[in-house]
Amino acid sequence: MKIKKLSKARRVAVSLEMEWGLKRHIEVYAGCQSYADTAGWVKPDRIESRGFFSPAWDCSIQPAADRALKTRTGQVPFDGILARATPALAKAARKKGVPMVNVWLNSPVKGLPSVFADFEASGVMAAEHLLARGFRQLGYLGFLGDIGSRLQVRGFRVVTKREGFPCMMHRFLRTSMEGKARGWEAFITNFTAWVDSWKPPIGIFVSNDLYCRCLIDVCRSKGLHVPQDVAIVGTSNESTICTSPSPTLTSIDMGYKQIGYRAAAMLDRLMEGRKSPNGPELVAPKALVPRQSTDSYAADDPLVARALRFIAENSHRPIKVMDVTVAVVTNRRTLERKFIESGGRSVAVEITRLRLARAKRRLVESDASLKAVAVDSGFRNADHFYKVFARIEGYTPTQYRKKRRANA
Repeated sequence: MKIKKLSKARRVAVSLEMEWGLKRHIEVYAGCQSYADTAGWVKPDRIESRGFFSPAWDCSIQPAADRALKTRTGQVPFDGILARATPALAKAARKKGVPMVNVWLNSPVKGLPSVFADFEASGVMAAEHLLARGFRQLGYLGFLGDIGSRLQVRGFRVVTKREGFPCMMHRFLRTSMEGKARGWEAFITNFTAWVDSWKPPIGIFVSNDLYCRCLIDVCRSKGLHVPQDVAIVGTSNESTICTSPSPTLTSIDMGYKQIGYRAAAMLDRLMEGRKSPNGPELVAPKALVPRQSTDSYAADDPLVARALRFIAENSHRPIKVMDVTVAVVTNRRTLERKFIESGGRSVAVEITRLRLARAKRRLVESDASLKAVAVDSGFRNADHFYKVFARIEGYTPTQYRKKRRANA
């Protein structure tokens, strides 16, 4: 049992607007509580002879923490605050000298110790997933004036630019759809015009799971099928929205529970009197959860589409080009020609690309050895994997893992 030398438990206020019922709020709270459960125990001096212990953290939900800090009793009600930091709360905490950690990326208060989701990494993850499904036309649907959306676009474009494919964007104000939905008519008109400009098949990354459903509605009105014509990746992995109705939504779990845990750990350090970090701490997305909305392998040519599906479903095996030609019942010359016409890549290059995409996910999401990652990704051995990865990516698998985790 971990015993902390404190006279009493630390009082921690949690202010996260959980009444919204959103995963990004509830799971941050759960992560904070998870850290609190491991923070240790206190043996207060006043009851030391009786041998009683109490948890080192006394967490409480405080939706009005700013008003609680303005008490005139002279006592400070909290030792620390974990919050979506509003200007009023930040001002009150600063005045009382109470350390606070912010978990709201779009907070108007700048310079606070903060822990955020790595939205740029989610953009990279979504683009790589859609490309692995064979989509060569890609797009992004997200908010105007939103930092998370801006970072997602940056990550998404890193991949599309690297691979040489176009990226279409449509950005809109939250007020178009939230609250009284002022501007809804203009939004839906512009949104529909954007969909009309597509040349399916296309893969779309969306900043919020709910808006994936709006996108599906518009696609259906245009006679477009999900995922055959339009593959969709959402953000947050809100289970109810993603799993019902059909088609279920592929979405990126942003790791909000880990954000809560890491924010609580940062707050603990601040309450111990340690220095504030120089910048925000970023937490990598937990996983991309594939569902029906991307259960397709796109290509204008049906033979290429079947081949892409076979490669993706067997990228963990040491398949060769001949295995692909047998699976789709054609000859190598015909398949190679159609691949070059469709995507500008040979079959062998496509096999390697999908193997590397699988390997990257394993490197980031697990602690598996390079040998295990190599075998699971269809490479002959760890040495072959190492050489191919370094030649194509420009750095080693170990360096890639360290880089991604350093940003996590």
